[in-house]
Amino acid sequence: MRGLKGHGGASAAPPGVSNVSIGSSTDSKDNNELKVAQTNDSGDGPRRIGEVDALHEVRSDDELLGGEGDSAPHHAGTQGAGNNGADVGDAPGGRVYKVYRRRWFGLVQLVLLNIIVSWDWLSFAANSTTTSQYYNVSPSDINWLSTAFLFAFCVATPLVIYTLHHGGPKPSIITASVLILLGNWIRYGATKAGPHGNFGGVMFGQILIGLAQPFVLSAPTRYSDLWFTNRGRVAATAVMSLANPFGGALAQLIDPIWAGKPGDIPNMVLYIAIISSVASIPSFFIPAAPPTPSSPSGHEEKQALGPSITFLFTCPEFYMIMIPFTFYVGLFNSVSSLINQILQPYSFSENEAGIAGALLIVVGLVTSAVTSPIIDKTKTFLFAIKLQVPIVAISYLAFTWAPQTRSIAAPYAILSILGAASFSLVPVVLEYLIELTHPVSPEVTSTICWSGGQFLGAIFILASDALRAPGKNDGTADNHTTRPPGNMWKALILQTVIAMVVVPLPLALGCCGRVRKVRMRRVEADKEASEARNLENGVVVS
Repeated sequence: MRGLKGHGGASAAPPGVSNVSIGSSTDSKDNNELKVAQTNDSGDGPRRIGEVDALHEVRSDDELLGGEGDSAPHHAGTQGAGNNGADVGDAPGGRVYKVYRRRWFGLVQLVLLNIIVSWDWLSFAANSTTTSQYYNVSPSDINWLSTAFLFAFCVATPLVIYTLHHGGPKPSIITASVLILLGNWIRYGATKAGPHGNFGGVMFGQILIGLAQPFVLSAPTRYSDLWFTNRGRVAATAVMSLANPFGGALAQLIDPIWAGKPGDIPNMVLYIAIISSVASIPSFFIPAAPPTPSSPSGHEEKQALGPSITFLFTCPEFYMIMIPFTFYVGLFNSVSSLINQILQPYSFSENEAGIAGALLIVVGLVTSAVTSPIIDKTKTFLFAIKLQVPIVAISYLAFTWAPQTRSIAAPYAILSILGAASFSLVPVVLEYLIELTHPVSPEVTSTICWSGGQFLGAIFILASDALRAPGKNDGTADNHTTRPPGNMWKALILQTVIAMVVVPLPLALGCCGRVRKVRMRRVEADKEASEARNLENGVVVS
């Protein structure tokens, strides 16, 4: 807010303006729009969504690396309540919206947990040959460690939605931390049980960690909605969500170094368990919610779960974004789990395969770090989605022939491009779905999308393993043809077809007279709330 006229604390709202209904001007003609009741914190009775209290200041200077603090904001005609941030204006029902430095504590914690849970997922996939030798099982059995992990995500989905919707991010984060601690130490104990460990015990620990993943992977959008404004949500969601694949990159790079031979596997599992414990313990100390809301949209009560889910599955735009997102997440999970087995038949080493998998992730993270703030500022969500989806599909098409070149440069280059497009797409899709479906609670859309991606990832891993050519796939049987023993050519064809089939869906968004259905509802709600505040308090924005 750049300018104020009058004193908000001393001026009464004009007659007939004290109750301002927001959102009805644009949405009243759509019968399928969601409506939700909200209770005034001052006890004035029920109000419809969009009605706001008399406001004196909105702190929206919410850049990702901003310097605002917990001290009381400056008011015009208001009195601050001290450094706790619970500032209330002099006018009845007055409310301050601001952001707090302490939000970074929870953001960093979600980053750490997403890193470690993904590292746990790919603990054994990065060096599948060595791992299978230690546990005395087949490479297909090692694939089941990744597959069971992904299926566990789907099993936990209903509880995750309920926890985030009714309890918020903190109970979700604590639940994940407990499961991560238990799963890691059970894996280590099972690994040390005998000369070849206890593979069943390792699987049980892996499933526990898989149950933990949705509690932290689905939390970023809910956390951003609660603690950030619309100027910082995409960047914040990107940092927290994309920390998950970063953990996979660490697994691809570090695990082959820690476990160069089968006898090193117990130490590798121990090191990961120690790191997991250190990353999980701070979860119990994060704040549950900001003392005062960050924005009107973050403060308003969300739609109940039943009507929200009904609305989502009757909304064509939701399908047109959710389907390609889940398919691409599934393909990424499959490639990340099988990259070693895709490249090794062509005489690439485990270390080279690990670097390829790491490039897929690291280049993607760097690209997303550049594009997310730009898209966040310009709000070009739809343009970004329509641009990135075809690039992702073309990259899968090109990667089909990359291994048989037997030049590591080809997988490195193609996977880098694939990572750049895929990772830039993730936070944009997650935030844009929230904008399209507002006031559906953010955790509903994000959890459904992530759950679908994990389920399809597990299916793609199983299908790819079934399509593997017969013979040893560790490179020892390489006959230097385009189809050596153990190759996964048919699996690469399958993923290419899947990647190409879903491209038309997001490209059709906004077509056939449905432009109004792809507008930014949450941004509109915040803007209209600001205009209503100005009208109530005689504020003029210069």
